[in-house]
Amino acid sequence: MAEIKFEEALKKLEKIVSDLEAGKLSLDESLKKYEEGVRLVAACSKLLEQAQKKVEVLTKKEGIFQLKPLEDEEIAKNTD
Repeated sequence: MAEIKFEEALKKLEKIVSDLEAGKLSLDESLKKYEEGVRLVAACSKLLEQAQKKVEVLTKKEGIFQLKPLEDEEIAKNTD
């Protein structure tokens, strides 16, 4: 699957879920949609992992700036 943006993949997934829930597709069409959905979920997971790795906090330690991963507790603190 070519590189896809997260938002685009999510929109396609929502459409697939809607189509499958409607129950108007043949078995063959449903399987094709399901397979596409699985590929999109994998792509979304990969994009989320990449984004998570990029989210870092700049801290200063002993006069030297260094990057460290954003911890779950820090995320919770900043979203309250």
